[in-house]
Amino acid sequence: MEIKIQRLPLLVLFFSVLCFKPTSGRTLTLSVDPVNARRPLIGLVMSYITEAEAVGSSGEFVPSSKIPFVDLYGRRFHIGTIRNASVVYVLTGQRRLNAGITVQILLDRFKVDGIVHYGTAGSANNSMSFGDVSVPKYVAFTGSWTWMKFNSDIKNDDSSSVLTFGEYNVPNGGENLLSGVKFKTEEFYAVGKSMEEVFWLEINSNWLQIAQNLKVKLERCSNESYCLPTTPKLVTGLRASTADIFCDNAAYRQFLFEKFGVSTVDEESSAIVMTAMSPGVPVIVFRGVSDLAGGEATRSSTSLMDLASINALKAAIEFIGVLGKQKNLVYT
Repeated sequence: MEIKIQRLPLLVLFFSVLCFKPTSGRTLTLSVDPVNARRPLIGLVMSYITEAEAVGSSGEFVPSSKIPFVDLYGRRFHIGTIRNASVVYVLTGQRRLNAGITVQILLDRFKVDGIVHYGTAGSANNSMSFGDVSVPKYVAFTGSWTWMKFNSDIKNDDSSSVLTFGEYNVPNGGENLLSGVKFKTEEFYAVGKSMEEVFWLEINSNWLQIAQNLKVKLERCSNESYCLPTTPKLVTGLRASTADIFCDNAAYRQFLFEKFGVSTVDEESSAIVMTAMSPGVPVIVFRGVSDLAGGEATRSSTSLMDLASINALKAAIEFIGVLGKQKNLVYT
C-alpha cells in the first residue's frame, strides 16, 4: 500500500506531461497550417485596444469560419479576410518592446507576405494637422541617447545628432547642468547581411508606391457634433520617429522637425519596421494625426483621437484591398 501511495504522484505527473506535450508545437503548427496556405497573407498590427476593436467592428474584417483566432503568449491573433486578402490581425500593446515581441511571434508562427501597421501619432510638422494620415518613407528610433557630461565639448561633437538643453533655457539660452544628449544609432541585423549601424529605416519602395496611388476619402467628422473645418489628407514619403516617450512638448517637437525632419512621432513604428525588415518582410506604416505633440494649446480631445484612428484604418484597409488583388507580392 505504501508503494502505491508513493508512486501515485509520479503517475499523475507522467500523464500530465503526456497531456500537455502535444499542445506545445505540433498541434499549434497543424492549427495554423490552413492559415499559412492562403496567399497573400497579410499581418495587420496595432497598439491600442480601441484600434483592435475598430478592425473587428469595421465590417471589413470577415473572421474565418474554421479558425477565427489563435492565442499565443497572451496575445490573440485574429484570422480572416479583408477585401479578399487573407489577414491575421493582432494587438501589440503599447511601446517598442511589446510591439517588437508581438511582430516577432507573428513572423515566427505565420507565413505572412507583409505587415501593415496602423495607429495614431503626434504631428511635429505644421503642414500635418488633425485627421491627416502619414505614410512615412523613413522611420527612426529617437529614444536612444548618450547623456553627455556637463561642460563636455558638445560644439565639437557631431551637432547634427545632439540636443543641447542649455539652448532652451528661459528666458535666454546658456549653460545647463543637464548638458545634452547625443542620439544613437541602432544595431540592425538582417538575414544574409552583416550587422550595420542605422538611424533611418527605409520603408519598402514598392509598397510605398502603392500607398501613393491610393484613392481613399478620409473622414472629416468623427460624429454628428464634431467636424474638422477641412477634409484631412493622405501624405506619403515623410519621416517618422519612435520613442518610448509620449511627446507633449512644443520645444522638443520643434527640435525633432528642425534637426531630423520628423513629421510624426509615435511609440511603436520603428520596432515594427525593424522586426519585419530583419527577415526581409515588407512593411508599411499608416499613422493618423491625433495631436500636435505639444504644439497645440490644449491636449487633444477623444473625438480627434477617434478621427485619426478611423482615417488611418481606412487608408490601411484600402491598401490591403490592393494587395488582395495581387497574386505575388514584391519583396524588394
